Amino acid sequence: MKTGVINSKTFFNAELRIDPDVHLSEGSVIRNELSHLPYQLSTVGENAADVFYGNIFSRIFVQNPEYGMPYLAASDTVLANLDTGRYLSKKQAAQLSYLILKKDWILVTCSGTLGNVTYTNKNFENHIATHDLIRIIPNSNKVNKGTLYAFLASKFGYYQITQSQFGGVVKHINTDQTKGIIVPVFPEDFQCEVDDMIQESARLREEATDALNQAIRLIEELFPLLEASRYGRTNLKEILQSSGKRFEANFSNSKGKLYDRYIKEHFDWKPLSEMANVSRPGLFKRCYVENGLMFLGGADIFLATPQSKKFVSRTKTADIPTLIIKEGMILMPRSGTIGDVAIATSQHAQKLASEDVIRINSDNILRTAFLYAFLSSSIGKGLIQRYIFGSVIQHVEPHLLNEIPIPILDSALIDKIGNLAITNKNCLGKAGELELAAIAKVEQEIEKWNK
Repeated sequence: MKTGVINSKTFFNAELRIDPDVHLSEGSVIRNELSHLPYQLSTVGENAADVFYGNIFSRIFVQNPEYGMPYLAASDTVLANLDTGRYLSKKQAAQLSYLILKKDWILVTCSGTLGNVTYTNKNFENHIATHDLIRIIPNSNKVNKGTLYAFLASKFGYYQITQSQFGGVVKHINTDQTKGIIVPVFPEDFQCEVDDMIQESARLREEATDALNQAIRLIEELFPLLEASRYGRTNLKEILQSSGKRFEANFSNSKGKLYDRYIKEHFDWKPLSEMANVSRPGLFKRCYVENGLMFLGGADIFLATPQSKKFVSRTKTADIPTLIIKEGMILMPRSGTIGDVAIATSQHAQKLASEDVIRINSDNILRTAFLYAFLSSSIGKGLIQRYIFGSVIQHVEPHLLNEIPIPILDSALIDKIGNLAITNKNCLGKAGELELAAIAKVEQEIEKWNK
């Protein structure tokens, strides 16, 4: 049991709140540590031109991107790939223009999962985000924007963000609490070093996105736009020859089926099983510890910087070699939202992944990279989703994915696409390394004054 004593000064400084979640939180400890620094203390509000979120609104989504603006939920802002496939009506977006994101903002999740912080780059521009997301527009008054982001993303920022949470089942924070977060005014040369790392990280993420988009364009240019009609037909021969003798409409009348047929009629092709090994480990007992191997779930693999607060024992986990992620692998969830793929960067490597994460790998990195680009395209996504089964929770299995037809393109084109995908992987990995190094630098600077 935690206990503590507060006085009237503490009570008034905490917005007249007396609940123990405020006064016995890590945020109180953090604020005390910051008071020992030999630096001036400022607040987020002093270093921002504005701190705001929006008013709740009913969303009108459209299917055709021509009539919509890309929409981001709060959980989407921390992803490596911002292409969610959801578009808010342009008419509605025009009325909510203040919610459209811009470069060099800092975003903070403020409802449900609190304290996830994102630094926006040009990839976020022309995206409209949920009202339920705090936007900080830095003004670099006393603390430059890169250092402000690194501080808020550190434990010293996180515990202050979550200290003032309120609400019952769903927790919240507001803009006034965010403006009051204490930020040290580090020396100018220190701030420049941190800012350079964050800006380079942001640039690398832009380069990664550009490379993957270019690779996908090279693939999609080879295919016509195919859309399945509401009605279709199949025959007994196709059903009997399919894996599992499948009869459901998603398998027989879908975009994936159309692309499957187009590839087999217009390209030389091979099944995925002949291009790579597709597998997933079996169930295993998870013995969670404080210091062990980081454990990534199916959603964690898509994060811009793949991290988790779960660690499993090195000694009590069986078959660790089959669970560890290796750089260059293609990763895909087998359950839930299926169709997206990720390539393992240096930030995934040597971490463990759930048995619900399918691994696709070959002995040739260029070939694996080409497969990653192909499966990331609309053609690849349609082919993957063709093999989904299940009702409430959908699934896919390696032996089904093995049947996906892969077009055999000109070797020069395959190399070009593969090299672009490798650029995507390398840039994402380096961006994550720089960002984590900047955050660690801030934490170490504070901790050295509290020893």
